[in-house]
Amino acid sequence: MLRLTRVLGPAALLLFAIAALVAGLTFGGGAAPQLLQDPGAVVRWGLPVSKLFVNLGAAAMIGALILSCFALSPKQPEFNAALDVAAAGAAVFTVAAAFTGFFTYLSVTGATLSLDAQFGASLSQFLTQIELGQAWLITTLVGAAVTVLCFAVRNHTLLVFVTVLAVAALIPMAQQGHAAGTAGHNAAVTSLGLHIAAAAAWLGGLITVVLLRDKLDRRLTTVLARYSTVALIAFLVLTISGVATSILQLGSFENLLSDYGVILLAKVAALIVLGFFGVIQRTFFIERMQRAGAAASATAANGVRWFWGFVVAELAFMGIASGLAVALARTPKPVTPGAELTTTRTPAELLSGEMLPPELTFSRYFTEWNIDLIWLLACAFGIFFYLAGVWRLTKRGDSWPIYRTVLWIAGMIALFYVSSGGVAVYGKFLFSTHMLAHMALTMAIPVLLVPGAPVTLAMRAIRPRKDGSRGPREWILLAVHSRFASIIANPIVAAVLFAGSLWVFYFSPLFSWATTDHIGHQWMTVHFLITGYLFVQSLIGIDPVPYRLPYPFRLLLLLGTMAFHAFFGLAIMTGTGLLLADWYGATGRSWGLDALADQQMGGGIAWSVGEIPTLALAITVAIQWSRSDAKETKRSDRNADRTHEAELNAYNENLARIAERDNAGR
Repeated sequence: MLRLTRVLGPAALLLFAIAALVAGLTFGGGAAPQLLQDPGAVVRWGLPVSKLFVNLGAAAMIGALILSCFALSPKQPEFNAALDVAAAGAAVFTVAAAFTGFFTYLSVTGATLSLDAQFGASLSQFLTQIELGQAWLITTLVGAAVTVLCFAVRNHTLLVFVTVLAVAALIPMAQQGHAAGTAGHNAAVTSLGLHIAAAAAWLGGLITVVLLRDKLDRRLTTVLARYSTVALIAFLVLTISGVATSILQLGSFENLLSDYGVILLAKVAALIVLGFFGVIQRTFFIERMQRAGAAASATAANGVRWFWGFVVAELAFMGIASGLAVALARTPKPVTPGAELTTTRTPAELLSGEMLPPELTFSRYFTEWNIDLIWLLACAFGIFFYLAGVWRLTKRGDSWPIYRTVLWIAGMIALFYVSSGGVAVYGKFLFSTHMLAHMALTMAIPVLLVPGAPVTLAMRAIRPRKDGSRGPREWILLAVHSRFASIIANPIVAAVLFAGSLWVFYFSPLFSWATTDHIGHQWMTVHFLITGYLFVQSLIGIDPVPYRLPYPFRLLLLLGTMAFHAFFGLAIMTGTGLLLADWYGATGRSWGLDALADQQMGGGIAWSVGEIPTLALAITVAIQWSRSDAKETKRSDRNADRTHEAELNAYNENLARIAERDNAGR
């Protein structure tokens, strides 16, 4: 049976996925004939089947790459085998994406397959000029690039970038499907993207472990434990993003009784069973195999036989969830009563996909929310893993200053608020509020996060790997000691990035991209946060960096950078041309200041609000300078006590010799 696992596992996954897909499409009417321009049964069934293979190929591609980066050692034969699995998954993903794009064209246009030039020209126009066709063309091209890179790249470090590219291939998929035309479009795109990526990591990792079973041998338990951690994180992300997506799609509780709702409930049931499988796997099988030690090899022990049978069943339920997910995407969404009567959209909805919020008051900064799931999860995991590190240090008897923990948690909470609270809600429509968020991301939040010393905590709390693989500790060390890090962490470079990016961002097309595009907005948040973090780290950081300026020069750098920052604020405040007029001047907002006056107020915020973090930084640098001098004085005193004032005595003797020479020369 053990030798059949590599066949039974993928076979169970595929068979149950297709069966669930057929059942879901039949029940929900996702493959029913269309009333107008029906493309035919081949297209109606071929499109969801090809999407299913897109998802399964993405899972094998991403799961195998993640295991290669974080669980496997390049010194072992399973490393190259995992990359072969990733390459095969990427190839399936690429071919299936190409078929999906083709079937999508036939479904949307109702065209009949033909070999004439007109059909080819129409297909080419769809793939290169229509957004939906462009999405599948990009997906196919990125998949092809990942396929080649999985064969060509064997460097452990470069594989991280290949993994990032593989995950990026899912972005065009997240920007369509369920999310298209949905109220709260950005939230729907984020939820769907996280859902797809988490499912791929969870499913693909298990497929890879099954296919590599014979090569893992005695390292099986170690790899399983590492995969279990990835699977747990993926399950949490999958659950939270799934809940968010379901709320957006259903609209009301009554819609659970619709065809869409029933299929959704079936998918939820499959995920609950998978969660139960994960708990059993983590708390029973892996622990039992770890206790058994060498006896729990991949070729012996009755408990291991049960484990692999358990894995086959788990893959079967993963297939059910995967098939239902694709069927759900093809099932018409339920319509909330009364929603079909709304036929007009406001300018704010047309621009941003969101309703214009009510008139801004101070209290609404704290009562209006638009949760960004990416930053909610990032902040929650940031707090959890930080506290886990502190707990591990405390458990073994080491100390960690409480103020660092308090500041880190405060910084994470502040980051969550800026990305999801009233500042984020009104920042889409008010330049002044957008600038307030910018100042918080670049100055206030880093002042809280940097003293938390997360890198130092990670180095002390995370156990090092000894088998040649790279865990979080090894990747953090590699990143901190890389040549790129040494360049951007240089105080002068960090200051230039901090201040110079203001001008580049606001007076280039980057501002428009970050405002009008959801991906651009996420990039903007990451960029401002990182540049601010690097600048503050160069001034008051505790974590190790290649070079630090002496304290007097740190103060000079701070004052010079903030003067440049204030000059930028004055330029905005005195400007008479409206930045991004086709956005801030076209939202239909009838309350508050007009767009130009609001922009000028934003310049005032950039000029004035930064003074508080600047003062905090200056005080912190002065305190660190004072403590450094005090430590140097104590060190000198201890050295003098140990050497019985040897340095002072030598100095006095040298002065005496000089005096004797002077007296002899008279």
